[in-house]
Amino acid sequence: MSWGWAIDAVGLRASDLEKYPHEFSGGQRQRIAIARALVTRPSLIVADEPVSALDVSVQAQVLNLMQDLQRDFGVTNMFFSHDLGVVDYVCDEVAVMYLGRVVERASRAQLLAKPRHLYTQALFEAVPRIGAGRRRRTALQGNVGSQTRQAAGCAFADRCPRAAPRCSVEMPELRKIDEGRMASCHFA
Repeated sequence: MSWGWAIDAVGLRASDLEKYPHEFSGGQRQRIAIARALVTRPSLIVADEPVSALDVSVQAQVLNLMQDLQRDFGVTNMFFSHDLGVVDYVCDEVAVMYLGRVVERASRAQLLAKPRHLYTQALFEAVPRIGAGRRRRTALQGNVGSQTRQAAGCAFADRCPRAAPRCSVEMPELRKIDEGRMASCHFA
């Protein structure tokens, strides 16, 4: 099965098929990975930190490419990212996770306008902003829980300034807190 169409779709040339891996830049390697995924004609592409190793201008090119492919091929993209700028640029819906558990889910606009879970708030406060001057950031206290052993209660309880005794023993359910937004917190 020829995959030249996939190479074209990601902006590479047919002559690139003759190159050795070390001859490609990071952005070209990412395009090759995307082309390899496209060959299977997926309905979903899962991208884990797809642009974290790329410089900013190449990041924008790859993200624009993925949005174009979404439009042209009807594929859904699922991004995992620590970069809130990437999340803001490409995502419609966002789920914030802490130690493998979803703590807040909302549309991008809702989440950026007013995060409701304390962990989400701390993430947004940690983002440096140009021209914002020096501002106090909320420093999370406590210990990061185990990533391999699930806590009985809320995974964020040891770091949460609002934590009550119930938080250590009762896992909060992900529940609707307002239209289009869900949070996993007893106090959200």
